Amino acid sequence: QVHVTETGGGSVRAGRFMVLGCVVSGNRLQTNSMAWFRQAPGKQRELVVRVRKTGEVEYGGGGVRGRFAVSRDASDSKNVLNLEMSRLRPEDTAQYSCNAEGVTLGDWDRPSPFNSWGQGTQVIVFA
Repeated sequence: QVHVTETGGGSVRAGRFMVLGCVVSGNRLQTNSMAWFRQAPGKQRELVVRVRKTGEVEYGGGGVRGRFAVSRDASDSKNVLNLEMSRLRPEDTAQYSCNAEGVTLGDWDRPSPFNSWGQGTQVIVFA
């Protein structure tokens, strides 16, 4: 079973800094990618940033490139993806959710794909 847990979030004044954390855990877990998405009120969910196991980093739109950064730690059966958000803007206000894709290994190393989401965390940026 795969668990995705987010930490961080809350309210912050524009221009400030905030870190969101995501932990993906499970037995015999092989994570191919981890990502942060966000959904603002009345808008569709959008990609913030995705990190693949190769190390490739893909940023979404929304003006986050240059302001947001990620750090990842993958060891044993736990994967951590931190989203470091600088110079926050009111338009960054959204529900932020962590996503992980990969496989779990069952009996005889049989792989079962997973695509799991955390419950999300609210970020409110006020002027």
